[in-house]
Amino acid sequence: MELQNSQATMAVDTNSNVKQAPTSAEIQAWVASYLAELLEIDASEVDTTIAFDRYGLDSSVAVGLTGDLEEWLDIKLDPTLLYDYPTIETLSRHLASELKAKV
Repeated sequence: MELQNSQATMAVDTNSNVKQAPTSAEIQAWVASYLAELLEIDASEVDTTIAFDRYGLDSSVAVGLTGDLEEWLDIKLDPTLLYDYPTIETLSRHLASELKAKV
Protein backbone atom coordinates (compact mmCIF):
# COMPACT_ATOMS: atom_id res chain seq x y z
CA MET A 1 0.00 0.00 0.00
CA GLU A 2 2.81 2.43 0.81
CA LEU A 3 4.43 1.84 -2.60
CA GLN A 4 1.17 2.66 -4.39
CA ASN A 5 0.83 5.91 -2.45
CA SER A 6 4.35 7.02 -3.34
CA GLN A 7 3.73 6.22 -7.02
CA ALA A 8 0.53 8.25 -6.99
CA THR A 9 2.38 11.15 -5.37
CA MET A 10 5.08 10.99 -8.03
CA ALA A 11 2.46 11.11 -10.79
CA VAL A 12 0.84 14.16 -9.23
CA ASP A 13 4.22 15.89 -8.81
CA THR A 14 5.15 15.15 -12.42
CA ASN A 15 1.85 16.44 -13.76
CA SER A 16 1.97 19.61 -11.68
CA ASN A 17 5.27 20.53 -13.37
CA VAL A 18 3.76 20.45 -16.86
CA LYS A 19 4.23 23.87 -18.42
CA GLN A 20 1.25 25.16 -20.39
CA ALA A 21 1.97 27.30 -23.43
CA PRO A 22 0.65 30.86 -23.13
CA THR A 23 -2.56 31.56 -25.02
CA SER A 24 -2.91 34.18 -27.71
CA ALA A 25 -4.64 36.45 -25.18
CA GLU A 26 -1.79 36.04 -22.66
CA ILE A 27 0.82 36.81 -25.31
CA GLN A 28 -1.22 39.80 -26.46
CA ALA A 29 -1.42 41.11 -22.89
CA TRP A 30 2.33 40.63 -22.40
CA VAL A 31 3.22 42.49 -25.61
CA ALA A 32 0.73 45.29 -24.87
CA SER A 33 2.19 45.69 -21.39
CA TYR A 34 5.72 45.69 -22.82
CA LEU A 35 4.82 48.42 -25.33
CA ALA A 36 2.94 50.42 -22.73
CA GLU A 37 5.96 50.43 -20.45
CA LEU A 38 8.25 51.34 -23.32
CA LEU A 39 5.99 54.17 -24.49
CA GLU A 40 5.13 55.24 -20.94
CA ILE A 41 1.39 54.88 -21.49
CA ASP A 42 -1.31 52.77 -19.89
CA ALA A 43 -1.64 49.25 -21.35
CA SER A 44 -5.31 49.94 -22.06
CA GLU A 45 -4.20 52.61 -24.55
CA VAL A 46 -2.35 50.08 -26.71
CA ASP A 47 -4.45 49.04 -29.71
CA THR A 48 -3.57 45.45 -30.64
CA THR A 49 -4.72 45.97 -34.24
CA ILE A 50 -2.37 48.87 -35.01
CA ALA A 51 0.94 48.09 -36.73
CA PHE A 52 4.06 48.19 -34.57
CA ASP A 53 5.64 50.84 -36.79
CA ARG A 54 2.73 53.22 -36.05
CA TYR A 55 3.92 53.20 -32.44
CA GLY A 56 7.26 54.56 -33.65
CA LEU A 57 9.29 51.43 -32.94
CA ASP A 58 12.65 51.34 -34.65
CA SER A 59 14.54 48.18 -35.56
CA SER A 60 16.56 48.11 -32.34
CA VAL A 61 13.37 48.22 -30.24
CA ALA A 62 11.85 45.50 -32.43
CA VAL A 63 14.90 43.30 -31.87
CA GLY A 64 14.76 44.00 -28.12
CA LEU A 65 11.08 43.10 -27.97
CA THR A 66 11.70 39.90 -29.93
CA GLY A 67 14.58 39.00 -27.59
CA ASP A 68 12.48 39.56 -24.48
CA LEU A 69 9.63 37.56 -26.01
CA GLU A 70 12.11 34.78 -26.78
CA GLU A 71 13.21 34.72 -23.16
CA TRP A 72 9.65 34.77 -21.78
CA LEU A 73 8.37 32.07 -24.15
CA ASP A 74 11.60 30.06 -23.99
CA ILE A 75 11.75 29.60 -27.77
CA LYS A 76 14.01 30.87 -30.55
CA LEU A 77 12.40 33.67 -32.60
CA ASP A 78 13.46 35.32 -35.83
CA PRO A 79 14.47 38.96 -35.24
CA THR A 80 12.30 39.99 -38.22
CA LEU A 81 9.17 38.47 -36.67
CA LEU A 82 7.53 41.86 -36.12
CA TYR A 83 7.79 42.61 -39.83
CA ASP A 84 6.14 39.31 -40.74
CA TYR A 85 3.39 39.78 -38.11
CA PRO A 86 3.05 43.57 -37.87
CA THR A 87 0.39 43.87 -35.16
CA ILE A 88 0.15 42.57 -31.61
CA GLU A 89 -2.95 40.63 -32.62
CA THR A 90 -1.35 38.81 -35.59
CA LEU A 91 1.90 38.23 -33.71
CA SER A 92 0.08 36.77 -30.70
CA ARG A 93 -2.02 34.41 -32.82
CA HIS A 94 1.06 33.23 -34.70
CA LEU A 95 3.10 32.62 -31.56
CA ALA A 96 0.25 30.82 -29.75
CA SER A 97 -0.17 28.57 -32.78
CA GLU A 98 3.58 27.85 -32.92
CA LEU A 99 3.72 27.08 -29.20
CA LYS A 100 0.67 24.83 -29.36
CA ALA A 101 2.25 22.86 -32.22
CA LYS A 102 5.36 22.23 -30.08
CA VAL A 103 3.38 20.74 -27.19
